[in-house]
Amino acid sequence: MIKLGVNIDHVATVRQARKAAEPDPVQAAAVAELAGADTITVHLREDRRHINERDVRILRKTIRTKLNLEMSIALGIVKIACAVKPDQATLVPEKRKELTTEGGLDVVGSERKIKRVVKRLKSAGITVSLFIDPDTKQIEAASRARAEFIELHTGCYANAKKEKDKQKQLSLLAEAAFFAHTLGLRVNAGHGLNYCNTQALIEKVPHLEELNIGHSIVSRAVIVGLGRAVREMKGLINKKNRDKQ
Repeated sequence: MIKLGVNIDHVATVRQARKAAEPDPVQAAAVAELAGADTITVHLREDRRHINERDVRILRKTIRTKLNLEMSIALGIVKIACAVKPDQATLVPEKRKELTTEGGLDVVGSERKIKRVVKRLKSAGITVSLFIDPDTKQIEAASRARAEFIELHTGCYANAKKEKDKQKQLSLLAEAAFFAHTLGLRVNAGHGLNYCNTQALIEKVPHLEELNIGHSIVSRAVIVGLGRAVREMKGLINKKNRDKQ
């Protein structure tokens, strides 16, 4: 059964637009859980553009499902993670000027450093996932770094305009998921997923355990409310879960 991780970063983005106290991502997490979210995901960026340390610490105390902390490998962020102890840490690349994460982590290029961070997080009792592109070399490096999970970057699939390009990206994701599974890695996926493209991903890509979806759900929530937006996405995923059985 594929699970749903709800990323609530952009609830905090709305709050930070006015430097106000609302909307509170902690309240959003509670609503998302009640609506069926299996995981709450937040990204504590170095520039604190949306989620801040206060959010992460309170979420750690209040979440009843699972807390997934997206984070860079910067020393200060790693120290916070080890102190807060989320259920899972997902290591992602981070650039100050990007609007959102633009691609997967280059595990091959920073393998030694990433391996040290993975070891430190696991020593603190935190499950570690690496957010990577569907690339064989990156998957092999993730295995060598001893991460338990990878999260496949689905941005190229989500951004593809032509049907043939979408199918090509789905094939790459499927091959990557299968290869990761043969290496003993568990597989999640996320980035750019929405109410229109999630079901095709589930149909084509094997071994998926969880999808992390944020912007689309928060955008839908502006119109229909967060609880309904989460229930609708959860319903789409559950339908495909039943179809695959």
